Amino acid sequence: MICVSIARTRHKMVIAEHQALAQRGAQLVEVRLDWLQRAPDLSRLLQNRPTPMIVTCRRPEDGGRWGGTEEDRLKLLRAAIVAGVEYVDLEMDIARQIRRYGKTKRIVSYHNFSHTPDHVEEIYAELCELDADIVKLVTMANAPKDCVRLLKLVQTGRKPTVAFCMGEFGQVSRLLCGRYGAPFTYATFSKDREIAPGQFSFDEMKSLYHYDAIGPQTQLFGVLGDPVGHSLSPLLHNTAMRKIGFDGAYLPIRVSPDQFGETLDEFEWLGFRGYSVTIPHKEAALEKFPLCEDVVRQIGAANTIYRDNDGQWHSDNTDFGAALDALATVFREGETLEGKRVLLLGAGGAARAIGFGVLHAGAGLVIANRTTERARHLAQQLGCRFVTWENRGSEAADVLINCTPVGMHPNVDESPFQPHWLREEMIVFDTVYNPEQTLLLRHARDRDCRTVSGIEMFIRQAAAQFQLFTGQTATLETFRDALRRGISAAKPVD
Repeated sequence: MICVSIARTRHKMVIAEHQALAQRGAQLVEVRLDWLQRAPDLSRLLQNRPTPMIVTCRRPEDGGRWGGTEEDRLKLLRAAIVAGVEYVDLEMDIARQIRRYGKTKRIVSYHNFSHTPDHVEEIYAELCELDADIVKLVTMANAPKDCVRLLKLVQTGRKPTVAFCMGEFGQVSRLLCGRYGAPFTYATFSKDREIAPGQFSFDEMKSLYHYDAIGPQTQLFGVLGDPVGHSLSPLLHNTAMRKIGFDGAYLPIRVSPDQFGETLDEFEWLGFRGYSVTIPHKEAALEKFPLCEDVVRQIGAANTIYRDNDGQWHSDNTDFGAALDALATVFREGETLEGKRVLLLGAGGAARAIGFGVLHAGAGLVIANRTTERARHLAQQLGCRFVTWENRGSEAADVLINCTPVGMHPNVDESPFQPHWLREEMIVFDTVYNPEQTLLLRHARDRDCRTVSGIEMFIRQAAAQFQLFTGQTATLETFRDALRRGISAAKPVD
């Protein structure tokens, strides 16, 4: 179950949001009394409430906004119990000062907004001694491994336990605590109204991650990156899994470079079956799991790691094959890359994979990058030429491939290549997929070039990953529709 927190300054808005959430399928809400500008009117908030309610009133030191006296705060919590609210949330230091009464269930909680204490297990044991119906323990994750510690408390808890981590490193625990037995997790009303660090919105929890469907048998997958919050991969993979009826969940996992190997070791306890790997971890992934095909070893980077049926981890790279397949969508009958002159802009992980694929297909390759030394280094690794960024327009190329982020949202008025450098019938492939029609592609069409958008590569690499993860296939149209929907939803509303 998902508990949605409502934090508004006016009683009218609290009641309106509660009604709206009930209509959207919410089964439990938390009302934050400490956010109200006027003295909380419990009778008004509790009357005709459409779902069960948790009453919470946090002090500033507990992440709240209560500006009154402690005595008045305790009176308010006692009044909520007498009024028969379904749940009341009591911090552990006041739990003994407020007695049990009636049918109201007691949530006894601990919050730490800076870190996950080394003695968190001892804190949990103390919480269990405070006459709690539900124990709530929430800490800040400074590393993904903190999530594992708290999820273990949920699974082995002496009492019904809600435990997860805050912050971007902790988001995976918000999504998985129900899998290990938590009676509910927390979400916020909308994406632009985060009450605690790392919160998802109710709609994300319900419609994107399908929180209530993540059970003990659900197969887990994720995307590893730093940052990772912008990734649309969860939308693609979760949509495809639901489409074919596969019991799986694909989650965002932020991992810093210095914690990559340790995180994967700790996450063995969670039983993940596969990961997509994005910046900056593609080389580290291959080092961690070196079992792979020769082509992946030659590329020197992996964008996919997955378990086989025997539990053995493998590395793969679906970028280069997806890029070649995307290019082929504009080839004429019998046309290939063999013998063509390709100018590749960029020198990152995707450029490395695509450059290898281009050379493997028999094309000539030239690399240009805004940092010349990186272009030189990649050219040496691949065995091809490079030119300086300033001289990129002097290359007579048949195919232009942009692997830089130039032109990516929100910088949609930028292009990595001047329009007058483009030639008629040139193939122009932009790996940027948001927006789908970049300025580079618009210029290319104006010059009668053949164009390929980044969407075509992105959905193909995702589809290849999906098959490695699940052993099943989903149509490219499923991925394409999901990606376009995600891009549209991410655009600001005027």
